[in-house]
This record gives sequence, structure tokens and C-alpha cells, in this order.
Amino acid sequence: MNRRTFTASLLSAIPAAGLLGTKSFAQSMRDITFVQPSPSAINSFPVFVAIGEGFFKEEGLNVRVEAINGSGAVLQALSAGQAHFGRPGPGPLIAARSRGVDAVHIYNVAARSNFGIVVQEGSDVQEVEGLRGKVIGTGTADGAEVGFARNVMTGAGMKEGEDYEFLTVGDGGPATAAFLNGEIDAYSSSTADAAILNQRGMAVRDITPAEFARFFGNGIATMADTIREDRGLVEGWSRAFARGHAFALDDANRDAVLAHLAAGNPQEGEDKAFQSALFDAVRSKTIPTDMSNGLGWYPAAVWQEWQDALVAGGEISGPLDDLGAAWTNEFAAIGNEAVGG
Repeated sequence: MNRRTFTASLLSAIPAAGLLGTKSFAQSMRDITFVQPSPSAINSFPVFVAIGEGFFKEEGLNVRVEAINGSGAVLQALSAGQAHFGRPGPGPLIAARSRGVDAVHIYNVAARSNFGIVVQEGSDVQEVEGLRGKVIGTGTADGAEVGFARNVMTGAGMKEGEDYEFLTVGDGGPATAAFLNGEIDAYSSSTADAAILNQRGMAVRDITPAEFARFFGNGIATMADTIREDRGLVEGWSRAFARGHAFALDDANRDAVLAHLAAGNPQEGEDKAFQSALFDAVRSKTIPTDMSNGLGWYPAAVWQEWQDALVAGGEISGPLDDLGAAWTNEFAAIGNEAVGG
């Protein structure tokens, strides 16, 4: 796995092996690792805010953040014991569980879909049906954007390999080049990806049918044995993460939030106007349409829809024996209690 490591205050280097359960005895703090599927600090903004505001420190946790390539790699790191928490998509997590990976989603970060299929502004394609026989670019081969796009295309009655093709092209500059070179006709992008393309002068528009907005995106995951054997860690993480999320939703804290994000990824902070606009776009996707259960809550019905789409698209051979084991709302409830929700 190719990794990019972000160092925050009170962090120390941790070897790839033996990450779980290590402690910094000099500081009486516990070192843990969080893996994210892209280098963007904005996409994982509650983590960087919770680091910067000291919420993790209050729970006795030093959080090291590593960026690796896509949800598949995130789940691999979790299952290999190289990370405690990660931010994979629901589709890859269900697929991993079908292969025996006992990962569990514990907090719904992208409560509204943070993916969409985009085409160039001047494209003749006006709706998904127009992609029949076309090539759709993706950032990774097995990331959440792939499962989302496959879901959309299946809903339009199209099958991968027969009616359309995926092509892994990367994100940012490589995606722009793929459009310009005519390698792809559309791109399955996150909210951040689309904003970056537009910033780079590759104007794109979203053609995703509106009904797919209910398909939540990437969330916080850990392994089931971590929940069973180290519940205090999961509860402490959940409290700090939820506090970071709630802090970032309050516009009174905006300057502090953007400063924390720039510390997490200085490149994103170079263009303040773009950083601010991108943060607004990403943040908006984390606010549930129904706040009755607070932040981070998972709707069971949409998990079922995710699984149905994966089965229909051939991504998994059949339903999981226990879909409910793939997610839990108990730690979102603990997090909401910590912020008074």
C-alpha cells in the first residue's frame, strides 16, 4: 500500500507492525492510527478538528493519520491490524465482509451521498442512459466511488462489461488528463473530486439521478474484535470524533476549523477560497436529512439497498448472512451524548 502520513501534535512514529495496543508511556497516551482513502484532510474533517482541538487528547489518544489508496486498502489495513479506525465506503465494506473480513461501520460520516457521476460541461450526455457504450473513469479500482457508480448504472438497466466499462484513471490531474485525452466519457467522483476538477479548469456537471442521494457514503469503521476486546477505545474515539464533527458544523468555529485542516494537508490550505468552498461542500454531505437521531446515524433500509445493488451488480454473489453485523448505531449514540445531542 502506498501511504502518505500526516503528523499532528503529540504524534510519534509507529512501526507498520504491532500498531494495535501501543502506548506512549512518557505521556500516558495511547498511539492509534486512522487510515483514510485519499490525502484530503477536508474529507476527514472531524478527525483533524478533533486532533487540533485536543478532543482525542482528552480521551488519552494520540491519532496518527495515514492516507492510502481507496476503501479497499483501508479495509486491508484494518484487517491486517495496521490501523485501528478507517473511513471506507459501505459498498467495499459489504464486499469485504462477504470475503470474511469482519469490519464494522460505527459512524455515518457522509450521511448524504458524497458521490456522483459527472461529465464535461459541454458533453452531449444529459442523463445516465447516455453512457451506454461509454467509459466511466474512477479514482481507484475498488473504492467506494466504483460501487456507487455500478449501483447507479444497474439502476438504469446496464451491466458492467456489456453496456459500459470502468477505467481506473486516478483523481485530480490524472482525471483531468483522461477527460482531455478522450479516455473517459464520464467520471465517478466524490464531492471533493468534482470541486478539484472544476478548479483545474475541467468544468463538469453531475448527471446522477436524484434518487441516489439517499445512498450514504464513507463512514468510520473498525474491526469487530476491536469492539469486543477494546470497547473503551471505540467509545473514546467516538466521543472525540463526534465532538470534532459538531465543532466543525458551528460556523462560529470556522476559522479554527480551516486552520486545523490546513495543518492536516497544507496543500489544500494554500488556496483559502477554494479550501473554504470545498469544506462547505463536503460538510453539507455530513448533515443527515433527518436529525432526530443526531449525527452519524445509519438508516437500516439504505444498508439493505446497498446490499441489493451489490448483488444485482454482481459485486457479491449473494446477501450476507447477517447484514446487521456490518454496522451499528451504538457508538453514534455515544458520540451524540458527548456533544449533548
